[in-house]
Amino acid sequence: MRKTALDAENRVQGTLSPKGRYVEAIGRRKRASARVRVWEEKGAKKAFVVNDREVFDYFPTEETRETAKDALAKLKIQNRFTVNAHVQGSGVSAQADAVRHGLSRALAGLDPEWRKKLKKAGFLKPDIRIVERKKFGKKKARKSPQWSKR
Repeated sequence: MRKTALDAENRVQGTLSPKGRYVEAIGRRKRASARVRVWEEKGAKKAFVVNDREVFDYFPTEETRETAKDALAKLKIQNRFTVNAHVQGSGVSAQADAVRHGLSRALAGLDPEWRKKLKKAGFLKPDIRIVERKKFGKKKARKSPQWSKR
């Protein structure tokens, strides 16, 4: 029998719920932060819910929907788990990336083989690029005011 994150001593990245019903992980991108919970339901309809709305209702474009579901697609387990994500901050694209990051971290904790595949795909490494702050004496972060020689 293979060990999973639901065996408390073998957890890697995701955090097991107090009663062991789901695995939870946090994903981030820019100013977006997503708390993703993943669990397996026997016989029930599998759902992908973001902020209490279906993923198709929350993310407006096919590209952002696919980005959010990338981890499941990479592992070929789209219809095995129920996913519930609460995401806030930033824009829609960054929110989709944050959901993907959180989902990947939760799934990586369930199976060591999945962790290897997700790591190779680059889903476990957060994208740390954020907006540079505006400095005083400048128009934007780096743009200087117009300068004239005379």
